[in-house]
Parts: sequence; C-alpha cells; structure tokens
Amino acid sequence: MEQYAIKGGNPLVGEVEIGGAKNAALPILAAAVMTDETVYIDNIPDVRDTKVLTRAMQSIGVMVKPEGRHRVVINAAQIHSLVVEDDNIKKIRASYYLIGALLGKYKQAEVALPGGCDIGCRAIDQHIKGFKALGAEVLIEHGLIKTRAERLIGCNIYMDVVSVGATINIMMAAALAEGQTTIENAAKEPHVVDLANFLNSMGANIKGAGTDVIRIKGVKKLHGSEYTIIPDQIEAGTFMFAAAITKGDVMVKNVIPKHLESISSKLLEIGCEIVEADDCLRVISSKPLEHTHVKTLPYPGFPTDMQPQITVALGLSKGTSIVTESIFENRFKYVDELTRMGANIKVEGNTAIIDGVAKYTGASITAPDLRAGAALVMAGLAAEGVTVVDDIHYIARGYEDFHLKLQSLGAQIAVINSERELQKFKLKVG
Repeated sequence: MEQYAIKGGNPLVGEVEIGGAKNAALPILAAAVMTDETVYIDNIPDVRDTKVLTRAMQSIGVMVKPEGRHRVVINAAQIHSLVVEDDNIKKIRASYYLIGALLGKYKQAEVALPGGCDIGCRAIDQHIKGFKALGAEVLIEHGLIKTRAERLIGCNIYMDVVSVGATINIMMAAALAEGQTTIENAAKEPHVVDLANFLNSMGANIKGAGTDVIRIKGVKKLHGSEYTIIPDQIEAGTFMFAAAITKGDVMVKNVIPKHLESISSKLLEIGCEIVEADDCLRVISSKPLEHTHVKTLPYPGFPTDMQPQITVALGLSKGTSIVTESIFENRFKYVDELTRMGANIKVEGNTAIIDGVAKYTGASITAPDLRAGAALVMAGLAAEGVTVVDDIHYIARGYEDFHLKLQSLGAQIAVINSERELQKFKLKVG
C-alpha cells in the first residue's frame, strides 16, 4: 500500500501550475456522450476519478481516445448499452452524471448508485425530483438507478436545497427535452457554469448559469465541439493554504482569481499577503497566523472542499477559531488524525472549535477522504519531524502529481511502499 513520507519544516517557495478542474471535467466528460459527433476536450486533469469515468464510458461503447495527457477525443455514436455498472464506477460520485446525459439523449439510462468519499449523506432525491418533473420514471433496483421516459417535457423545477450534482444532471437532461425548463435555486459553482458553456458550445440553449435561475430551451440534437476545461479552484486553494501553513511564498499559476475570492479573503484575514494578477495569485506567509471564523456555504461562499485545509491552518494560528460545516455532516473525520499531530480541536456537531498551537509534530496518520487527505499532507509539511500518511489513493482521486508539485516547491515528500523505504527516506532527509 502506497504511503506519503513527509519531513516537515521547509517553507514552500516557488511556482506551481494548476490543472483542469476535476469537478468540471467529470460532468463535461459525461455530457460528451450526448452527441453522435466527435468532441475534443482539453485541460482534463490526469486523476483517478476522470480515468474511472472514461473507463465506464468505454464499457458502454463510447470511443475515448487520449491525445497526450490532458486532451481526449470522444465519440459516442456507437453506444451499445444504456446500463452502466462497471465495478469501478461505484467508487466515484460522478457516475450519476451519466444518468442525465443518457436520459437526455436516449430517454433511458441505468447507472450504478454512486460512491466517492464518505463525508456524509449526499442524497440524490433532488436529481430524482428533477428527472420525474421532466417526465421520466425513476426506480432504484439492484443497486441501479433506472430512468426511462417516452418524452422529456420542459418544466419549472424548484430545488429544495442547493445541489451542484442535481443542477448539473437536470441541466443535461433538459438540454434535449421539449420546450423550456427553468431551474430555480440552482447551484452557482464555476463548474456548473463550465458545463453550461460546454453544452452551449455543442448547440444547447442555456442561459443564467452562475445565477440561481437557469433557463434551458430544449434543442433536438447536439453537435461536436472543441472545449477547454477551467482551472481547478480547489487544487489552487489547497496550494494557497499550503503556502500559509508552511510560512511560504508560492505563485499559483493558471487560475481564475474570481473563483478564489472566498479563499483569498480568509487568507488575508489570517495574516497572509496576496498579490493578484490576471491568471495567477501569489501567497506570502511571513507573519504569525491570526484566528478567524469560517462557515462553509455554496458558491460564492467558502467551499466545503476547502474546509479541512483552513482547519489545518487555523490549528497553527494564534487564539481560538471556529469552523462551521454546513454542507456535509461527516467532514470532520480527519480531526482525530490532526490531534495525533498535536492540534487542539474540539468538534461539537457540525462545528470545530480550534485553539491554535505553536507547532504540529510528525505522526503516522490516515487520509479519510480526498480533501482531508491533502490537508493532512499539508499539516505534515509544517510539522516537526517525519509524518507518514496512509490511504493516499484518496488524494489521487483529485490531485494530479500532488507530491511532485510539492517537491518542486521545496517540500521533502516521497511516495513509499515499505518500512525499508521509510528508513531510506529518513536517512536521506536527516
């Protein structure tokens, strides 16, 4: 089992290039099956989740051909099955995007119930509500979500809660429905906008993405397209906080600063300096970190996917901070691991009360999920001594070349497979 070995204490300094957004790439890959014409997609992150999804697409007859590491050519003219139950697909949350895509195009889909990180209940009731409102029958049987419709008819759909996944799924199905669909209380995340732009590049008629009301005029069919995915807001935020936590100075390149405003504002609050340009941000952490309060909210609020990273930073700040998680109820599972490193954090329900400590110390810890795993690596980078992180396959779900990018900034981190390799690492770093 692969692990990360980390020797902490080095400030991260230098430049890091941010890849394409995983959370945009997954629905865009799924949406590419909605036309029989060829689609070219650039800036695909080379991470486990995108590989799993493209393998599942290939299993039903979609031609997916890589052209280099970050570009794929997709043609879905030869789909031979509308049942997606590839074993790996159950491991990722984004499997459900194939429901909206296939239902829109073929008026039928059967997809294995999704998995992903265990960070709390991520019900699919809003997806089902949307599909039914458009005229589909929905059944859950034998671990599959089965949808079928004679016709999909546009309608008015009010989302009971803001759901990124449901907004995306309904938008895909409605793009090929008859008439107009309005999604109210829609999610406004950058990847929702990116998918809408991609579908529009294929001939869809979608307006209002990025606001809480999205209007979709159904079209008869979609055509081929060439499209480039936006940069990853969460990868960028992770490296921004890595600079803060390690007292570093990092230029984060290939970003859209507007997407990072909630993250930047919190870094400024806790005492970092931020220099912004058109497509990059520089984070300088030269002063002791200050405490603050933060609550996760749907975009443009502070992202739930950045909650573990800010908690790690606040664990090293002066005074008492409060972090409130309003999206997922299981998102503080990493706190026990952080406590092993010396953090002083008390979790009550969906709130963490953090009393800052002077330092973390190295320990053997386990990544409980994707974002918490990345945050624990950052704690290791700031800690005194050596930290070993288990279950790093979670981190590979959403970060491309994570340890290599950290190494390029001066981090002492390596992938190890055995106790012998750990001893070699310890000898090397001294």
